[in-house]
Amino acid sequence: MNFNGLSIEQAPPISAPLRFYLTAPLFAIIAGFLILFSDTTVLMSRYSIDSIIITHALTIGFLSFIMLGSLSQMLPVLAGVVIPKVDVVTKASHGLLVLGTVFMLLGLSYDNSLFNTISILGLGTGFLIIIGVISIAIAKVQNFTATVKAMATSLFFVFFIVLMGLFLLYSYIDDSYAYLRPLIANIHSVWAIFGFGGILIIGVSFQVLPMFYVAPKFKQFCKKKVVLLISIGLFMWLGLNLFYDSYSLVAKAWIALFFWAFATTVWKKLSARRRPISDTTVWYWRSSSIFLTLGSFLWIFDEYFKNEYIVMVAILIGGGFIMSIMIGMLYKVIPFLVWFHLNGMGYMNIPTINEMINKKLAKTQFILFIASLIGFIFAFYYPMLLKISAISFILSMIILEYNIIAPVLIYRKTKKTKPDFDMNAFTTF
Repeated sequence: MNFNGLSIEQAPPISAPLRFYLTAPLFAIIAGFLILFSDTTVLMSRYSIDSIIITHALTIGFLSFIMLGSLSQMLPVLAGVVIPKVDVVTKASHGLLVLGTVFMLLGLSYDNSLFNTISILGLGTGFLIIIGVISIAIAKVQNFTATVKAMATSLFFVFFIVLMGLFLLYSYIDDSYAYLRPLIANIHSVWAIFGFGGILIIGVSFQVLPMFYVAPKFKQFCKKKVVLLISIGLFMWLGLNLFYDSYSLVAKAWIALFFWAFATTVWKKLSARRRPISDTTVWYWRSSSIFLTLGSFLWIFDEYFKNEYIVMVAILIGGGFIMSIMIGMLYKVIPFLVWFHLNGMGYMNIPTINEMINKKLAKTQFILFIASLIGFIFAFYYPMLLKISAISFILSMIILEYNIIAPVLIYRKTKKTKPDFDMNAFTTF
C-alpha cells in the first residue's frame, strides 16, 4: 500500500467510524425483509410508500452511515485537519440518525405523525451536526487536494438533500404540501445519487485506488475538472427540470457521460495496477463499473419510456454502483483501521490486513449480493424472483455484518493483551 500524502497521526479514534460501519448492514437487513414481504407491482412505483421506506432504509441506514463514517475517518487522514471533538460528534450524530431512521420507517409504515415528527428532529439534528462539524474542519484545510474538494462538494449537495428530505417527510404530516412531493423527490433523489454518493466516491477513488491497489494515479484533468463538470451538469439539470423539462435530457446525458467515463477509467486503472492480484474488493469495483455504465445509459433513455424504468435505474446505480463500492471499501478500510490502531499501540504480533476477513465468506457474500441485484431487476418480468432475491440479499448482508464484526473482535481481543512494545517510551515530554 502507498501511504504518501497521508496524515496518519491525525486519525480519529477507531470508534468514530466503526459505530457507523457496524450499524449500516443492520438497516440493509431490515430493508431485505421489507422487500421479502412486499409485492413486485408495488415496488415498481418509486412513489409507493413501500418503495420509499425500503429506499430510505438503504440510502440513509446503509449508504449514509458508511459515507459519514468514512468522512469522519478520511478527512483528518487525507487533509491533516482535526475534526473538533470527533468522538462526541460521531456518538451524538450516530445516535440521532439511528433514532430518526427507525422512527421514519415506523412513521411512514403506520402513517403516524408523532413518529414522523420525532424522525424529522432526529434526522435533521443528526445530519446537520456532523455535516456542520465536518464543514468547519474542511474550511481549515490548507492542502485542498482533489479528494478534499470532492468531499466539500458532496457535503454541499448533502446539505440541500437533507433539507429536501426533511420537507418531504413533513409533507406526510401536513398533506397540504403533498402536491410538491414528485418535484422535490425527483431533485432529492438525483442530487443524492450523483451529487452526494457519486461525487464522494469519485473523490475518494483518487486516493484509494493508488493507495490500496497500487493503481496508476488519475490524470490531472480528471482530478481537477470532473467533479466541477458533474456539478455544473447537476445544476443544469435542476434548471431544465424546473423550467424546461423537455430539454432535461441534455443535462442527463451530460451527467451520465462523465460517470460513464469514470466507470471506464476505474476499469482501466484496475487492469493497469502494478500488483494485479484479484480479490473480492476488486470484483466489487469492477462490477460497480458495469452497473454504473448500464444505469447511466438507462437513466438517459428512460426519458423515452416516461420513467417506466426509473426503479431499475435506482437498482443499477444505487445498488450496483454505490452499494458495491461501499461494501468493497469496508473490506479494505476496516481491517486497515484495526491493523493501524493496534500497530500504533505497540502490537506487532497481529493478523495482517488480508487475514482479518475470511476470504471464502467475502466471496460468498459478493456472489449473493450481485445475484440479488440481478434478481431484483429481472423480478420486474418474473415476479417469482423477488422473494428469492430478497433472501439472497438478506443473507449477503448478514455475512457482511459478520465480516465487519470479525476484525473488530480481533481488535478488542488484542487490546486485552500486553503490547509487544511500550509506546509510552516514545512519548516526548
